[in-house]
Amino acid sequence: MMRDYYIYMGLFSFRFVRVCFVLFCFVHHLFCFVLFIICFVLFCFWIEFFSSTTIVVVVPNNFRYPEHFASVSHAHMRTTAIIGSLARTTAATVASSSSSSSSSPSSSRAKAKATNFRRQKQRLRTRRRRTRTAATETKELTALEQSDAIDDTLDFPIDANTKFEPTIGIETHVQLQTKTKAFCGCHYSYGASANTQICPICMGHPGTYPKLSEEVVEKGVQIGLALNCKIREVSKFDRKQYFYPDLPKGYQISQFDEPVCEHGKIKVVIPVEEGGGEAVIGITRAHLEEDAGKLNHVGGSGNVSTATHSLADYNRAGVALLEIVTEPDFKNGKEVSAYGQELRRIVRYLKASDGNLNEGSMRCDVNVSVKPVGRKRFGTKVEVKNMNSFNAMARAIDYEIERQEKLYKEGRGDEIVQETRTWDDQNQRTVTMRKKEGLADYRYFPEPDLNPLVCSQNYVKIVREEMPELPNEIRDRYKSLGLPDGDIQVLVEDENLVRFYDEILSASISNSNSSREVNISKQAANWLTNDLLAFVKNEKLSTPYDLKLKPEEIAEFCFLIENGEISGKIGKDILPDLLTNGGSPRKLVEEKGLMQISDPAEIEKIVQKVLESNQSQLEQYRSGKTKLKGFFVGACLRESGGRANPTLTDEILTRLLSEG
Repeated sequence: MMRDYYIYMGLFSFRFVRVCFVLFCFVHHLFCFVLFIICFVLFCFWIEFFSSTTIVVVVPNNFRYPEHFASVSHAHMRTTAIIGSLARTTAATVASSSSSSSSSPSSSRAKAKATNFRRQKQRLRTRRRRTRTAATETKELTALEQSDAIDDTLDFPIDANTKFEPTIGIETHVQLQTKTKAFCGCHYSYGASANTQICPICMGHPGTYPKLSEEVVEKGVQIGLALNCKIREVSKFDRKQYFYPDLPKGYQISQFDEPVCEHGKIKVVIPVEEGGGEAVIGITRAHLEEDAGKLNHVGGSGNVSTATHSLADYNRAGVALLEIVTEPDFKNGKEVSAYGQELRRIVRYLKASDGNLNEGSMRCDVNVSVKPVGRKRFGTKVEVKNMNSFNAMARAIDYEIERQEKLYKEGRGDEIVQETRTWDDQNQRTVTMRKKEGLADYRYFPEPDLNPLVCSQNYVKIVREEMPELPNEIRDRYKSLGLPDGDIQVLVEDENLVRFYDEILSASISNSNSSREVNISKQAANWLTNDLLAFVKNEKLSTPYDLKLKPEEIAEFCFLIENGEISGKIGKDILPDLLTNGGSPRKLVEEKGLMQISDPAEIEKIVQKVLESNQSQLEQYRSGKTKLKGFFVGACLRESGGRANPTLTDEILTRLLSEG
């Protein structure tokens, strides 16, 4: 209590000193001068005794201790700062008083208004400093020290041979598949008639209040867990203020400084056809928000630059979104494309979104900048929008990197500005769309109509337990089976395909009638990802489950081949019949008499017959033309009707050819 008393007394003395000095400057009265001297002495006395208590009150927000003050006591340094602040204040007061006689009444009011604004701003800063923790101050000091160490020089030597490195990050808006919109009971479906799925709440009519959907929170938390994010126990919603014709409220309900998900990472697998490999991408945050409406541009070529007018469709306004922001960990367009595809797989596996880029269910905005290799300071960030495929995303990034590098090398680096550009797929280039807003432009403040969002540890545990197996987990499981990377890539792409393949492996156990252990995992993956999927595509079937050949029958088919009962060639021959009619592969093989010959004595008879029928080729082989062995192998298979065991046939043929 006494401590607070001295603080308030100090503040009162400080302000009283300033008032007395101003009065002295205006009226030059001896009494005022004496009061000023007395109060000033008392104020200095108070500073010496209570400087450690009052530093958060009187030290200017931007004050930094000079290095040459290192040997001076902290109390003296604080006193010096306070006196300096007082001197600046009084000097400004004297200057304003000397010019007030020549100023107009309007200018005086303007100056008074500005002074009042500065005082309010200083009081706000004081309150903020009072609430800051020591950890926060340490963090801010560290960041300040690091920023001082950054090379902030723009005149980095650049010529035609300068090597550049890109900095790439992605902001992805995932439209959540929920029964209702985020904050109202409206249903949303893509392609519905314009403005038929709206209500007073999502249109922002006066007197309406938002109500957060529980399903939105659950799906958002699921995606956050899949991205290995930390789920914040208490988060909040904010109002993001901006005006755009498709935003009926004039603001967007979003999350700013306290998102529900943060600090995650995701492992991205580069496709085999693009070189393969893996990359780990950091996730900065993932926050819930609502979508805006959609503008349909009419006239011209259908885009905003050539349209004669635009029509606003508010059906999409208020739809739940999860915005996922990555760290700038990407090196090229291939990694970005692979990340987008992996994210789409995750949300589809979770049934959280359909991830259709062409319908706007998943929208990726890419931030690209380049800087010379060796420079610490990042280049100017450019945002690229409106990419409707992952291939287009990779091309847009590569183009933007090339564009920025070219401008730097031509000495036109100042033409690279912070802006939003759109991808022109027809001309394969990026085009300026609008200048990019800063965070200050959005004027974030807490949403007053929504309570803080609480996700307890128990709630997060329940959500995690209900999640299905995710793509990375499936990849690891299939790698343990020895499957090639190419087959794994095809299987994991579709959740239905994964489930179908797993059912084949489960059925193989019951279909095994061999005394030895038979592993059909590779056989099943090979036939499924090639011949079976090709048939599904050609017949325009939706999923492998539409095939007449069921998982247990495919398992039997693969077992016959892997167990040596039929050859791969015979499998190729009978597969069309099986795909058309279905049924048991074993039964079909037995009916057609196609069971593989594995008796060594019977195979030796076949080989002997082939050699006797081709004496001239046999003499040529034995005289040195060993390439004729393939001729004899083919002849043996034809003689057996393709039924002879290939491995056993090769062994017997090699032995008989060498005996002569």
